[in-house]
This record gives sequence, structure tokens and C-alpha cells, in this order.
Amino acid sequence: MTENHLPTAIQDFIAATNRADSDAFVAAFTQDAYLNDWGREFHGHDGVRAWNRTDNIGVRSRFELVSIEPGATPDSYVVTLTVTGDGFNGTGPMNFELRDGRIASLRIS
Repeated sequence: MTENHLPTAIQDFIAATNRADSDAFVAAFTQDAYLNDWGREFHGHDGVRAWNRTDNIGVRSRFELVSIEPGATPDSYVVTLTVTGDGFNGTGPMNFELRDGRIASLRIS
């Protein structure tokens, strides 16, 4: 799978981060989204917004797509991103599960 086949919700996740648009970032997620960042759990739009403030746009993160592969279940993807900014810097996988065109679950490990 290539960048041309990147699902819209994941494109929105990356683009919103790179242009520091917190509202668009949160809008890429379902209302009941689940985000797990190395065991730290966040729930719903309020949780996503809190994580974004402390670990993503709030620390000026930028994403560069390295690869995308189908996950183990339908509508799931393993996306490898290089992250730079004033927080975490490095390359690693993010596991996305989509529902109704939005991110229902994101696991970072």
C-alpha cells in the first residue's frame, strides 16, 4: 500500500498535525475514539484533544509517512511515521482502526 492509497482519515491525521490544526486533528477521530500511547489511554474527543495538547501539536510535532500496510482486520492499518518536534522524535508504527471514515482506535507502541 502506498501514500496514494492512504485512507482519508489517516491523511487528515497527518495533514492536521503538520499544519498545527487541532480542530481538524480531533475531527479525524470518532466521538468514542480510543487512543493508547505506550499504555497511556485516552478516550473520546476530550481525550484525543488532551493527548494532542501534550504529545502532538502542543509540542510542535510533524509527521512524515514512511509506509502503510494493511492491518490484521478490515479497516485497520499499520502506518509507520517519522515524528519530529519538541516531544518524541523517531520512527515507529502506529496502529489505526477506522470506522465510518474516521479513526476509531489508535495504538502507538
